[in-house]
Amino acid sequence: MTQHANPSVTHNAARHRFESATEAGTAIAEYVRDDDTITFTHTQVPSELEGMGIGSSLARAALEHARDEGLQVVPRCPFIAAYIQEHDEFAPLLLPQADGKGRSAP
Repeated sequence: MTQHANPSVTHNAARHRFESATEAGTAIAEYVRDDDTITFTHTQVPSELEGMGIGSSLARAALEHARDEGLQVVPRCPFIAAYIQEHDEFAPLLLPQADGKGRSAP
């Protein structure tokens, strides 16, 4: 299969997730919102489309949304945590006690 160039991502606030419709199903990045904090809990891409940039597009859209809304991020989802580690521009969004790996610092 070919790499998906910037797949369309929508924010489904009612279902607390970001979505990207694909030919193999809907890819999602789920979150929980609490006041000025957004906790990313799970990212899922249809297995036949893994490695094609869809998860990265979801992560980027979700983190840009958090930045635009002035939210602090808790990356409990390992994929979102890894994305932040690889994209320093999103590191300032991390909640101070989050260590960037989805865990609270001691």
